[in-house]
Parts: sequence; structure tokens; C-alpha cells
Amino acid sequence: MINKIMDLQSSVPAAVLIRFIVGYVFFVEGIQKFLFPDTLGIGRFIKIGLPMPHLMVNLSGGSEIIFGALLMIGLFTRISTIPMIINITVAIISTKVPMFLNKGFWPAVHESRLDFTMLVSLIFLLIVGAGCCSVDSKLSGNKE
Repeated sequence: MINKIMDLQSSVPAAVLIRFIVGYVFFVEGIQKFLFPDTLGIGRFIKIGLPMPHLMVNLSGGSEIIFGALLMIGLFTRISTIPMIINITVAIISTKVPMFLNKGFWPAVHESRLDFTMLVSLIFLLIVGAGCCSVDSKLSGNKE
């Protein structure tokens, strides 16, 4: 089973592109939570009603920066996807579900397109791994 997964990892060079863009989006969004606290950080967390917003914004922003960077370089890729899957799931539940209930299906679908793209991309990376051109690949001995 492990060998099949490793074969799949080496056969998906496109994983590099997905890994980099997903990592990049999380990385820059995490930084912006601290740069623009009123609109993207603590102010937003208070507005959407998250419990313990000061703690949650630091946890969310910090994990987006750390795990986003790890995803971009392809280090601990599968492990890094797990907290980011939790992060994006909380974002969907706390922002897009209320929008669906208040504004309807199509506005919620429109506003959730990036969230669902990120979620599906993270699940892809969890399954196939970092792909070639990654620290994970080099550490595992792949010569690709």
C-alpha cells in the first residue's frame, strides 16, 4: 500500500503546482490577518462570532503562515494538510453556511468557490503527497 502511494506521488508532477498555490494562498492570508486586523483579523473573527477571537485569530493566522510555508516547499506535506483542512472547514462552517441560510444557494456558492477549491486541493495533497521537486521527495530518496 505504501509503495502504491509513493508511486502515485512520483507520477503526479502537477502536485507541485497545486501544493505551491495552496501554500501560497494560506501563507499570504495568514500574514494579512496580522497586517489588517480590523478587516481580516480579529475584527472579522469578532464580526462572524467565533469564540475566543483573540486566540482563534492567532491560531488561524499562525498556522496558515507556518503550514502554508511548509506546503510551498513541500516539507511534511501530508501532515501540513490536516490543520489546513480543519482551518478551511471552520471557515466554510462559520461564514458560508450562514450565508447560505441568509442569502440562499447561489450567493453562497459564489462566495465559497475559493474555500471549496482549497479544501479539495488539500484533500488531493493529503492523498498524493508533495509530488516531485519537494523537500519530502528529496528526503524520501526520490531522484525526480
